[in-house]
Amino acid sequence: MIKALAILFYVKADDYMLPCLWKKNFGLDCLGCGMQRSFTLLLQGEFSAAFKMYPAIFTLIAMFATLLLHLKFNFKNGHKIILALFVTNVIIIITNYILKIT
Repeated sequence: MIKALAILFYVKADDYMLPCLWKKNFGLDCLGCGMQRSFTLLLQGEFSAAFKMYPAIFTLIAMFATLLLHLKFNFKNGHKIILALFVTNVIIIITNYILKIT
């Protein structure tokens, strides 16, 4: 049942994904290219395929989950954790982009 819903969501989501205007105008991938497809793969349970599509997907989810929990519960060092996850995401995204264009 859950797999059928995930497939139905993927078909619907695939039809409504936003195009990358940077890629459309300049012919190059942007720093966020692959994030939407990676998220839909993640919802389908294809974790390794989601990572291969966009390696920062898991750290981005961790960062936003930590941010929401920090806003709700106000952790003592939550801002430091969020900052560390942010820097980690920037490094992963830029490294992935450099590897993609070379």
